[in-house]
Amino acid sequence: MKKLGTLVGTLGLICWGMVSMHAHAQSLYRIVAPDGTVTYSDRPLATGAAPLTKANANANANANTTTLPYQLRQAVGKYPVVLYSGNSCTPCDGGRSLLNARGIPFTERTVTTRDDVDALKQQMGDDSLPYLTVGKQKLRGFASDEWQQYLSAAGYPTRSTLPTGYKNAEPSPLVAVKKREEPKPQEIAPEPSPVEEAPAPPADPNKPRGFVF
Repeated sequence: MKKLGTLVGTLGLICWGMVSMHAHAQSLYRIVAPDGTVTYSDRPLATGAAPLTKANANANANANTTTLPYQLRQAVGKYPVVLYSGNSCTPCDGGRSLLNARGIPFTERTVTTRDDVDALKQQMGDDSLPYLTVGKQKLRGFASDEWQQYLSAAGYPTRSTLPTGYKNAEPSPLVAVKKREEPKPQEIAPEPSPVEEAPAPPADPNKPRGFVF
């Protein structure tokens, strides 16, 4: 794992100044092109996109930032934190515990399906877990010291200043889940109307009885 050492101390502010001020972490959408190529995008209306659930628009949509202390509110607005985790992932648990203990508002994206894994590889370059993003900075794997240094460089307090009762949103899949339409009840065709027999022609008085023509 890359060690930051004095690099963060001397260049941290410069590096963070180059990071986007409006980084977002959205659920992704699976897009299938006419030739069968699969890509993942935060825009659900691209040509060929499957009808998926609406994504969370902001990495910290769960947070009412107006209730946060000023320093924390500034950090959340500039450098939102997103944790990418998986099932039965001990390093993921360690990373989540660090964020909670430090009082970092963060969004958690779970990587459990094939689509999730493919989207993670497209976003990050590989499918290692956990991943942490602080703004646009990507941190691969859990390294406590490295995560702490990047969070501090982004302006997050070293100790929790979250309001009492604050909770992060529940984890959500990296790739938005396609809504399944409930099958419509099978329409019952109306029973056909009974066919009426044509009335018998009137008897011909000139026709001899007993003869069939």
